[in-house]
Amino acid sequence: MRDNAVTITRSPARCVLAFEAKPAEMRVLRRSVREHLRQWSAFDLADEVELAVTELATNVIKHVGERSAATLVMEASAATLRVEVHDTSHQPPIFGEPECGAECGRGLHLLVGMALDWGTVQTATGKAVWCEFSMAACGQRWKVERALAALVAYRGDEGVVDLSLTRVPVLEDSATSLIADLLYCLMVQGSDPVAVLEHAQDHYVAECRRAG
Repeated sequence: MRDNAVTITRSPARCVLAFEAKPAEMRVLRRSVREHLRQWSAFDLADEVELAVTELATNVIKHVGERSAATLVMEASAATLRVEVHDTSHQPPIFGEPECGAECGRGLHLLVGMALDWGTVQTATGKAVWCEFSMAACGQRWKVERALAALVAYRGDEGVVDLSLTRVPVLEDSATSLIADLLYCLMVQGSDPVAVLEHAQDHYVAECRRAG
């Protein structure tokens, strides 16, 4: 990243990184991708996402201009990982035939082959090219990370918390208190907490069986 690059947003599920579109930034972008995917327990997607980010950033260099301002956005949900590269040009990318030369958008064919979906949206300052990857390849770890994040928030811990599965213990006391409070809240709202608990247990058993 350039010296004055700014991390606009960074959370357990989203990051926004400004960068200069130049070849020297590719290595730094790839390293950042891997770091965030590791934090999000989505490292199984690292190779595909690295390649996608490299191709999208390279297209900015080729078609918008070297050293132009650009932004990488990555956002993870339980189902998908979305990657966007924003630039300052309103010209949409060209999806050409693979054999028609480098300027026809060969990198887009790679995106089509790897990603669930991709597209382009116009922005106030240019455009964003995006693609999405399935988080299903990352197994059940996302659910564990999400639950740990909820437990940490429930405890009221302050500061940045490392949610790595190998470093954060299972917070049994907090989990018990959180479940009890949720059941009480449901009762106050008129729901049957016992039925909800039984349904949750059935759902948990089914999920475990599917995970096999």
